[in-house]
Amino acid sequence: MASLGEQLAPHLSLLRRFSRALTGDQKQGDVFVRRTLESIVAEPGAFPEDVDPRLGLYRAFLEIWASTKDAEHAVAQLAEGDHKSEAIANARLAMIDKVSRQALLLIEVEGFSNSETAYLLGRAESDVESLIAEARAEIEAQLKTEVLIIEDEPIIAMDLESIVRDLGHSVTGIAVTRDEAVADAANRTPGLVLADIQLADDSSGIDAVQDILAKIDVPVIFITAFPERLLTGERPEPAFLITKPFQNATVKTAIAQALFFNKTTVPA
Repeated sequence: MASLGEQLAPHLSLLRRFSRALTGDQKQGDVFVRRTLESIVAEPGAFPEDVDPRLGLYRAFLEIWASTKDAEHAVAQLAEGDHKSEAIANARLAMIDKVSRQALLLIEVEGFSNSETAYLLGRAESDVESLIAEARAEIEAQLKTEVLIIEDEPIIAMDLESIVRDLGHSVTGIAVTRDEAVADAANRTPGLVLADIQLADDSSGIDAVQDILAKIDVPVIFITAFPERLLTGERPEPAFLITKPFQNATVKTAIAQALFFNKTTVPA
């Protein structure tokens, strides 16, 4: 029989994705994952044996999340040296621990069922639908922005454009190469970037984003069929990551969460 560590290892990259989406930051997200693993190592006998290992792992993470104030510190850091940023940070602070957002991420991004989400949050399954409705209402009220799409597959690009517009955002352009992406961002500054990893001329969406971030500060969501390749811990990694093929609801949730942490916008 596989050891507990062997059972949990395949799920760590996905937990890191969830943690980063929840905190909006790679460093803070990984802190919570590390603390979760430390708690499991300290008390392995407390790890649930009657559920799937991934469920047990996420449940342990959410218990750590609920019991610490570091989530507040992570958001409050946005306020340093700027009264306007302080107001924005305080607005986020009032919402970051909302169970509704956790529920939405668990279902739409992580792919858990309603019953699994109820278990993870320690809620009745009947509560989950109302939590999801609350989170979606907040998304609908969120401030609108302009989005740059970096995607070389026409059908996927059209799908992304449709999703972005359905949320009330506008599209600054659709780039299929690194050079096009950089030029589009320079021509019309986006408030959000959706970027594929592999582009038409074999250039890299990661490189395109790095070029863009060297000039402007903008939230980025990466889209890839191989998320584990970007979650190795060996280099700077994205805070927001969507797996191909994706569901429309997953993209909408990721966009809403990325904008929720955008330093230039106030959350709904």
